Amino acid sequence: MWNPLAKRIPYGIQGFEMLRRDNCYYVDKTHFIPEIEYANKYFFLVRPRRFGKTLTMTMLEAYYDINKKDKFEEIFSGLWIGDNPTPSRNAYLVLELNFAMINGNIEDYKNNFNSYCDLRFKNFCDIYSQFFPDNAKSELEKIGKNAVDELKYIIQEIEKTDKKIYLFIDEYDNFTNNILSDYTQLGRYMDETHRTGYLRTFFNAIKDGSKTAIERLFITGVSPVTLDDLTSGFNIGTNYTTDARFNEITGFTEQETREMLTYYSKYFKFPCSVDEIIETIRPWYDNYCFAEDCFGETTMYNSDMLLYFVDKLCNTGKFPKNIIDSNIRTDYAKLKMLIRKDKEMEYEGSIIQSLITDGQITGKLNENFPAEKIVLKDNFKSLLYYFGMVTIGGFSKQDVIFKIPNIVVKEQLINYLMDNYNDNELFFDSWDGSKLLSDMAFDGQWKAFFEYLSKTIKTFATTRDKAKGEKFLHGFTLASTCQSSVYFPHSEADTSAGFPDLYLEPRTDIYSDLKHSYLIEFKYVKTDATATEIQNKADEAIAQLQKYSKYGLVVQKSKNTTLHCLLVMFKGFDLEKCEEILNYPPNSN
Repeated sequence: MWNPLAKRIPYGIQGFEMLRRDNCYYVDKTHFIPEIEYANKYFFLVRPRRFGKTLTMTMLEAYYDINKKDKFEEIFSGLWIGDNPTPSRNAYLVLELNFAMINGNIEDYKNNFNSYCDLRFKNFCDIYSQFFPDNAKSELEKIGKNAVDELKYIIQEIEKTDKKIYLFIDEYDNFTNNILSDYTQLGRYMDETHRTGYLRTFFNAIKDGSKTAIERLFITGVSPVTLDDLTSGFNIGTNYTTDARFNEITGFTEQETREMLTYYSKYFKFPCSVDEIIETIRPWYDNYCFAEDCFGETTMYNSDMLLYFVDKLCNTGKFPKNIIDSNIRTDYAKLKMLIRKDKEMEYEGSIIQSLITDGQITGKLNENFPAEKIVLKDNFKSLLYYFGMVTIGGFSKQDVIFKIPNIVVKEQLINYLMDNYNDNELFFDSWDGSKLLSDMAFDGQWKAFFEYLSKTIKTFATTRDKAKGEKFLHGFTLASTCQSSVYFPHSEADTSAGFPDLYLEPRTDIYSDLKHSYLIEFKYVKTDATATEIQNKADEAIAQLQKYSKYGLVVQKSKNTTLHCLLVMFKGFDLEKCEEILNYPPNSN
């Protein structure tokens, strides 16, 4: 039950003034305001979905809005910037555009764009009517719904005053991301963003306005694609996405996360200590790094994921059964275009499958790139980075090591991989698979799952799949084990060499009657392997299972269950061996 003495949890709230008005908990990011002021006046920031971009933008809007000068203390009292205001506070006419409000369909995008901007520009004239002639709105009516000409009119009128505009554009790449989900529209997209295309013309009008009326610009998005397609005409902006100064501008550091949990622990009964909660959620929500220079120093929690968790924890007194917010799943579903892009590069192997099975990929982190070059390897890897699907995990010579940041993202990537298998008619029935995994977890009946897996692979795998051999088998098995909520799958890729191929960690925090956990070594031999080669592989697996069963994480997480150590060997795509080597405690079945 909610405690009325506690601050409201701002889960789902994107408006800064609403957050402050409703006494919500706020992780203070206002100390970034001077840094933004000292940076280039035309500021680009790319961050993954649901990472606090819009809240940051509305905070800046409230700070700079000339009409909110008398409300400064009310809005910012108690925050860092409230005690350290800059000379530019409340100095601008704030014009805000959110391109997520515009339908991205290529056929009617221009009309929708014009209609949306028409409403925003008329609203702007109303809000700042003291700076416009009385007939401003009627003049806009005469212009008609033409965003470029209406913007030029607004700039022209503000030029006659001593005031300046601070222009904010949220999700400027929404149009791009929607269009690129249907790659057949690339030609039409190019027409809109290149040469005399309408979208480019609009940004050129902004560029012209920057000479006089538009003094500052703050733009956010989730990918750098449109940025590259527009910047040859709009070359006044600076991309601060990977700048170390702004690594922490959105999301929460672990210290900020700890402070939030400590605050709410005073008002609500938690099932364990704050330290234990941190240990539980870190692998789910943490580990984003947005600047190469910050690697090894500070990682960031996804703010929306964390607020979802805190909201459930405070309201129920226990961890949520679904630790992944359904809204996050919905947002990641919008990125399924990644699978199609990945398939276009199949001649070099699936990057997503390599990422899941190997735990990392290497490449260049490109700052921006045009839409038509997404399928170049380094551009695609960089796109995964900007979408938050990989993060900076180190460096190898001149390349960046990209790793999956956390379990939430890993689950989404595995779901993409499973979708890819299904698209290629490699069908693993998720209902049957989940039931078999449930039988493994609660009844210790594990053999049926691997027999079903083997049958599925033999029936539906393509020649291309078979050519990938062991990597394909590992990836498909890992993807299949994620079809149930009873286990957290861990693979060697999650840690380092010296970890088992697959460990199924039991979710006993949710399912208290879950009795069985699994440590699995996969072995693969070619179809012409000799009996000696097969036995050597089996002996190798036995030695590894005996070693890994004593691994710290495995011992700790399996302590309330029977740990089954399994050898699963494929000869080609035939299930050659599926045997239990040992279990702990022994003979507990």
